Amino acid sequence: MANTNAPFGFRQYLGTGSPPTFEQVAFSNGGINYNGAAIYYGDPVQRASSSDGSLIPSTTATAVAFVGVFQGCKYLSTAQKRTVWSNYWPGSDVVVGNQSTIEAYVITDEAAQYLVQADSTGATQAQMGSNVNHNMGTGTAANGLSGAFITPGTTAAVTATLPWRMVKLILDPPGAPGTQSGAYNYVMVTPNNIETRALTSVVA
Repeated sequence: MANTNAPFGFRQYLGTGSPPTFEQVAFSNGGINYNGAAIYYGDPVQRASSSDGSLIPSTTATAVAFVGVFQGCKYLSTAQKRTVWSNYWPGSDVVVGNQSTIEAYVITDEAAQYLVQADSTGATQAQMGSNVNHNMGTGTAANGLSGAFITPGTTAAVTATLPWRMVKLILDPPGAPGTQSGAYNYVMVTPNNIETRALTSVVA
């Protein structure tokens, strides 16, 4: 049975903490870039710039260390006139210039392991131990879930600055989406180029 193309971002599977919160860290007082792109549950996030420490979707992770994986936020909504707890950040809905009213929750643990879907090429057993990039895909506002996935078909390499290291293929359950190889299969990954870890390469 073929795997279904339905990416869901990075879903934590293991970590040094305890579920359901694991190693969530609160980023407040301007934790999120208040007037930028939406950030969905399971999205990798990075700093907006070297002079702006607020969080944005991690779209340039090959060159910039990412901060962690987004797990939701709390903010003072101008539309609803109340504090809102949400599993995604819509990209606006706070007073312009007042991003201090936003608090983001992010898993920053460098030892965490995440379940993620591969691209249309899929990942292979031979690629395990290699580093890989991600693609942000398209998040879903209806449920707030990420559309991010990894791209082993084009980026699996020894490059130290790639954001993720592939740990193992997911083989169970049999059939979609647990197929060992092929398009859109599932992989377990761990952070590589993350703020809390020094960069490491892999054996060529």
